[in-house]
Amino acid sequence: MGMDGAIIDLDGTVYRGGTVIPGAPEGVRTLRNAGLDTLFFSNNPVRDGTEYATHLSEMGIPTDPHEACSSGVVTTQYLREHHADDEILVIGAEGLREQLHGAKLHVTDDPEEADILLASWTPQFGYEDLQRALDAVNDGGTFLGTDPDRTFPAEDGRHIPGSGSMIGSVAATLGRDPDAILGKPSETAQEFALSRLDTTAESCLIVGDRLNTDLAMGDRAGMTTVLTETGIASTADIETSPVDPDFVIDSLGEIDDVLAQL
Repeated sequence: MGMDGAIIDLDGTVYRGGTVIPGAPEGVRTLRNAGLDTLFFSNNPVRDGTEYATHLSEMGIPTDPHEACSSGVVTTQYLREHHADDEILVIGAEGLREQLHGAKLHVTDDPEEADILLASWTPQFGYEDLQRALDAVNDGGTFLGTDPDRTFPAEDGRHIPGSGSMIGSVAATLGRDPDAILGKPSETAQEFALSRLDTTAESCLIVGDRLNTDLAMGDRAGMTTVLTETGIASTADIETSPVDPDFVIDSLGEIDDVLAQL
């Protein structure tokens, strides 16, 4: 088979809201029993790896903290490596702020002090955030985003506005695109995931429900890409997508069919 690692998306792939998608725990066990190391990678930036590991374990998928990460984790590491001494103005949820504080990064609420504007998901997003963004980097400061997910699937099947919607609103207000968006499908996220798994792209599966993030990252890197039709994208979307998955399955519970063909 030649595979030793698997990156697995969470929202829309393993669960929707607080409910496990049928077959997902069995699919994870199949991957692990086949000898693949697993890394759960959510573009939702609000939780860190420890929180996601606890959440998964409570859902019946035993997970160690090093087996889970998020765009928030990737963003925090990026800021530590590239902006450790800068003042960061955050438009985002408290969970993201806690990760930055935990890394001893400098978070400010004063736009005039900000060197970096970091935009992300927050249920309180509004007009005042756009004003703060203008005040912070209208003169050309660094503008970053956690992830590009425009929506994410709710438990009842609705799509809920995600970070990408809010980053896009900030970008339109500033009249410029972010300097970088750090979650999937960025090269920063790709390098983080492969380093965490200690593997190469050619030896790694990526399983997810989004063509433009999960599978786009894997496709660009040369991973084996698997689309699950339990979240955002479906087979019909492939026709208009630049990404052509290597495999399409109804759910993660069918991952054994993929492994049998590798």
